[in-house]
Parts: sequence; C-alpha cells; structure tokens
Amino acid sequence: MKPSSQTALRLRSGPIRAWLVALAALATLAITVRSAEAPNSRRPESDVELKYWLENMVWHHRYSLEEIRNATGLETNAIASALQRFNITAATRPRRERSAPLLTLPYPGGRHPRIGFLDGAIDPQRETKVSVFTPWDDASYVVVDVPEALWSNLGLTYLAHTHIPTIFDKQGVKLPALEWDRRDDGTLSLSRRLPNGISYAANVIPGPDAVRMELWLTNGTSSALSDLRVQNCVMLKNAIGFNALTNANKIFAKPFVAARNDAGDRWIITAWEPCDRPWANPPVPCLHSDPKFPNCAPGESQRLRGWFSFYEGTNVQAEFTRIAKLGWLTNVGKQ
Repeated sequence: MKPSSQTALRLRSGPIRAWLVALAALATLAITVRSAEAPNSRRPESDVELKYWLENMVWHHRYSLEEIRNATGLETNAIASALQRFNITAATRPRRERSAPLLTLPYPGGRHPRIGFLDGAIDPQRETKVSVFTPWDDASYVVVDVPEALWSNLGLTYLAHTHIPTIFDKQGVKLPALEWDRRDDGTLSLSRRLPNGISYAANVIPGPDAVRMELWLTNGTSSALSDLRVQNCVMLKNAIGFNALTNANKIFAKPFVAARNDAGDRWIITAWEPCDRPWANPPVPCLHSDPKFPNCAPGESQRLRGWFSFYEGTNVQAEFTRIAKLGWLTNVGKQ
C-alpha cells in the first residue's frame, strides 16, 4: 500500500529526521575525536612561522606527515602543499659543521619524547622542551625539559605535562600556552608568571662545546617560599645507542649524570648546581641532575645554572673534572 502524504511526512519528520540527527552527531564526534588526537598542537600564525616549524620538523627532527599534523593541527594536504612551496625536503637539508654551536632547537611536539612511562607524561607541553642534536649523527637528539616540574612549600607548583595535579589544576586554573623566544645567536628564552605571582624564566645558550642553561625564580607572593625543588629531564629516546631502558649505562657523580652509548666510547652529560638529586628513570629513559633553589623571600629572585654536553672518549671521570674547571657556574648566561 502506498503511504499517504501524511504518513510520508511523519516518516520524514520522525525516523528519518532522527537518522539525520544521528549522522550529524557522529560527524561532530569524529571531528572532536580528531581534534583530541593532538591537544597540544600549535597552528603557525604566519608563513614565516610555518616555514620555520616545517624546517625544524622535516630537516632536523625528520617528522612524518602525520607527526607534522599532530604538531601543527594542519591537514596533510595543506602540509604537503607548504613543503612544496618552501622547497623543504630531505634533499634540501642544510649541512651542519661540527665547529658550529651544538644544534639546539625548540622541540615541536607531535611526537612523544619518551619511550615508556607514558602514563606519567600525558599531553607533554612543548614550551619547556628543547632538542639538542648530537655532533656525530644528524638524526639523533635528546629532548631537554627545563623545567619539567617545580615544587614549593605550596605543593606541585608547575608541571610540563599531565600527571600529578598541580596547585593550579586543583583550582581549575589552566595555564596559557607559551613559546620559546628565539634569538639570532641561537639562545632560547622563556618566562612564565604563574597565577599566584611566582615567576620563572629559562635561558638555553648553545655553544660549540656545550649548552649552558639558567633558571630564575622570582617570588611575587607575600610569603616566603621554601622547598623549591626543580626537575629538569634529559630524555634519550631519539639518541641512537643511548636509549636502552636501563641504568646500567649511566654514571652518577653529583652534580654530573651521564649516559654512555652501546660501544662505550660516547657520552651524554648533564649537570645542575646546586644539585639536589642525581638520578635516572630507565623506562623513559632519561637523566636528571635535579637542582634546588635557595629559599626565596617575597620580592626576591634566585638563580640556578645548568650544563649539557657530549663527550667522545672512554675516561668520562676525567671529562667531569675538565668541565668542573671551566667556570661554567660563573660564565653561564653572559652574552
């Protein structure tokens, strides 16, 4: 029997309408899920920034199109078009001179910097992370998180990923996304003022022999701050030959913490002063020479100094002695 016009109208406004609504809901869900794949993606705001980040990701970090999409939030066809427009390919990758400062770049995100213990670093933020490339292999690099975490007598005051709630997470306060300030001399700088008035700033200064680092903390609250522990993490996932999930290839000689390669003739070294806790986490894997700020009165600022370098040889203890005599504690940060 042929349905009447009234019956047809009911079909269009009833089951069919519900079906169309369901389709729309599924489409919205798909868009939401796709957006959730890369919660920390950063869309470049200009062609200049787009070109910079594509060079960073393709030439140096050697990202796939999917990793670039995760880092930028751009669709793959738009990425492919931009790569062609800017002539960014493996063939156009610039040659690095070993006499130049160690290649140190903002980490672009879009690729997790850890191998394991991923539930302890959900949605890692890129603004605290820099990549330092090894002088012997253009494709190998470590990711230095500075700072990864900051504690005070108030509790966990800052964390560069999602894991343990910070004092601001507990208040429902979301911190704005930041970016490294890139200077012409290769220095990377970043500063953040937290909602309670505490401020921190970081300087990362690459040189031919090492990357020198500084952290400042300013107490903008009305009360003294204490127990100002800092966690700075050196992640080894993408350093070929150094990324075994073990501490058997590591040395702890406070303030120095070092990892050797499989052959035992190359080392990755980090140190911070004053060092509070030298350690390493095999599942990540990573190195820590974690410092501690002195107690900080209202309106006062405190500073920490850090070191990162590579060493080719077998006598790493002698290298520790050499580094200690360089005066990096007093020279770091001077322009």
